[in-house]
Amino acid sequence: MAEHDLIVIGGGPGGYVAAIRAAQLGLNVGCVEKASALGGTCLRVGCIPSKALLESSELYAEVNGNLAERGIVVDGAQLDLSKMLKHKDRVVRALTGGIDALFKKNKITRYNGHGRIVGPGQVSVSGDEVSGLSAKHILISTGSVPSSLPGIELDGDRIGTSTEALAYSEVPDHLVVIGAGYIGLEMGTVWRRLGSQVTVLEYLDRILPGMDSDIAAEALKIFKKQGLNFQLGCKVTGATTDGKSCTVEIDGADPITCDRVLVSVGRKPNTTDLGLETVGIETDPRGFIPVDEHFATSADGIYAIGDVIGGAMLAHKAEEEGVACIEQIVGGYGHVNYNTIPGVVYTSPEIASVGRTEDQLQEAGVAYRKGEFPFIANGRARAVGHTEGRVKILADEQTDRVLGVHIIGPHAGDLIAEAAVAMEFGASSEDIARCCHAHPTLAEVVKEAALAVDGRALHI
Repeated sequence: MAEHDLIVIGGGPGGYVAAIRAAQLGLNVGCVEKASALGGTCLRVGCIPSKALLESSELYAEVNGNLAERGIVVDGAQLDLSKMLKHKDRVVRALTGGIDALFKKNKITRYNGHGRIVGPGQVSVSGDEVSGLSAKHILISTGSVPSSLPGIELDGDRIGTSTEALAYSEVPDHLVVIGAGYIGLEMGTVWRRLGSQVTVLEYLDRILPGMDSDIAAEALKIFKKQGLNFQLGCKVTGATTDGKSCTVEIDGADPITCDRVLVSVGRKPNTTDLGLETVGIETDPRGFIPVDEHFATSADGIYAIGDVIGGAMLAHKAEEEGVACIEQIVGGYGHVNYNTIPGVVYTSPEIASVGRTEDQLQEAGVAYRKGEFPFIANGRARAVGHTEGRVKILADEQTDRVLGVHIIGPHAGDLIAEAAVAMEFGASSEDIARCCHAHPTLAEVVKEAALAVDGRALHI
């Protein structure tokens, strides 16, 4: 039996980062991951490959779009989908290989197989030669898996999840996306750019549930202009395929016939066959593992982070939790500020958010002031040819402390970092407004929105 100070079950963003931090702090660490490559869903079949396709498809769309207006004339541009997919795969291989190298550098022992708790401090590994592992501490970081809906027959080909949508062998003539959240909109955007007719079906009467409704409404208008079709407020009751085409059934409406169906209705915790019952851990009604403020479960020495404990199912949230959990175990203190964890939708324009939405502030009865500034009034945005969208800053009416920042526009995912840092340090909108921002940059829109909170934006 191999002995460690810490065993991490799951090699995704939360798990591998926790393992590295633990090794940095002097622990003898083993990490169990059933996939052959480290990195979890995010790196292998999620965040990273989807961004590779988003970037490639945007380049393709630009070449076939408005470059001529900038004096760049490209004749006969063609899509080589197989090469585009190979590029995506190369990116994934390079990054998963990088994690292997980090494990070796930090002397972390990797076990390839399914990890299962078999008792206090005991983990079995199916598929590996070791007979078992023991450790004082066990960290569960097994992530999540896609959810589905009743009546939908997932076949892993014509009707599938984002995993299948990352590897279609040909561009679908008509793709139906069920769910208008982050993943559905990103993958729908990829295939729309490459030539698909894309129909997005959403049960709610809006897109991007949980994001600021004002920003989401603006995004909907832009996506419609780009060619995405939406049916909001519709209930999908079934989806079937005959191997060549698919039929999507909708309550109270005519069925839709299409080539492929992407089911993107959220994710659920991956807690299957972890042996939780052997140590008395019970999941909540939705399958999440309950933990305290230090990520400790009800079983001594066993912790959990990331998607399996609920909250925002984001890779960077899991990473923060992993570091905080390990630092709590070793040093007695670890903390995550959940109000400053940003979320980003990598469409074009990008959409990014941190802190509370205007909807949440109104519902809670919090008095606030609002400042907004459009990208169309920004010199850099004009120069790069991406002027849609705006920055919205919400600040406490009495203290001026920033409560939330919401951006739709070019490079919103990068711009939101300034807002997250400002909020982490308790900044006011005046603090942001008083900071000098380089000219010409897109970041000036953030400064102008901060000025607008006090009604003194300069360039509009």
